[in-house]
Amino acid sequence: MTTIKEIANLANVSQATVSRLLNNDQSLSVSEDTRKRVMKIANELNYKSTKKRSNNSIKKPVYSIGLLLTNTEEDEVNDPYFIALRLGVERVCEEYGMNIASILTVGVSDLDEGALQSLDGLIVIGTVDLKELKENYYENNNIVFVDYAPTGGDVDVVISDLEGATYQILDHLFELGHEQIAYLGGRTYVKDITNQIVQEKEDVRKTVFEKVMKGKNLYNPDNILVGEWGPNGGYHLMKELIQKGNLPSAIVVASDPMALGAFRAMHEDGIKVPEDLSVFSFDNIDSAAFLNPALSTVNIHSVEMGKTAVKLLYDRLNGRDIPLKVVLPTELIFRESIAKPKKI
Repeated sequence: MTTIKEIANLANVSQATVSRLLNNDQSLSVSEDTRKRVMKIANELNYKSTKKRSNNSIKKPVYSIGLLLTNTEEDEVNDPYFIALRLGVERVCEEYGMNIASILTVGVSDLDEGALQSLDGLIVIGTVDLKELKENYYENNNIVFVDYAPTGGDVDVVISDLEGATYQILDHLFELGHEQIAYLGGRTYVKDITNQIVQEKEDVRKTVFEKVMKGKNLYNPDNILVGEWGPNGGYHLMKELIQKGNLPSAIVVASDPMALGAFRAMHEDGIKVPEDLSVFSFDNIDSAAFLNPALSTVNIHSVEMGKTAVKLLYDRLNGRDIPLKVVLPTELIFRESIAKPKKI
């Protein structure tokens, strides 16, 4: 039996786009060529709706929800982590009787009051200012934040245990004998729905790193560099660290794409991993295992984060009033990019 996923793959569009086209969603903005391509493939494959029913044949209610993103398509290309979060949401929406009526991007989509008021609920992937959002969503609490926990909010949150993972990474590096350790990370900003910066958000990985290094009297501010996310950011931060001299024996990098850029910078300067410098990162993107040497990293269950957000929103829409914060566990993946420090 043909599925929406199969049609989406053949048409080279998202499952959400296929679902909305098949449901004749007039608010969807796609080219006529895309619309015709999807409908043609669906007809050729003889697609039939397969909405599930419970054992007592009572249909689940269909909710109209929105997906609010802070990352553009370009951001998703540069960091597969964000694609995985979105795909996790899209994969289970139909199962829970939810139709993604709107996919909105902060700074790109027109987020006037009308864009939100028709929605039963909202899933936010990224750092959007909660107070300002609710002013435009009329204090509706049917909101789930993914990858960001706004303070003082009465909305649901899904995050990963980055705090615990950072402690585990540092404990492992200390056990190997590392003391001089650097941190490379990116800046994250909380923005309003017009894409204006409200405040800078402190990254929990950086917070834990500083706390641990200070507690062991190993803190060196010159070894903490924060800049742009992505491979380009990692490349330039690594170049800056190299130029400082007195290279540490290990670095903790806040994301795998940043680590890719850092690897390039080290290769250009003849720095060998892990002989000269051990590297531990976060995300466990597919390419991490194929680097030379393979990258040690933290496995984040990003698809499951998106799925969990849908489940929480469904629960909210069916009467739960108490906000929930779900922290998904992480897993350290040990590969060849870490080793004991060289003896001097």
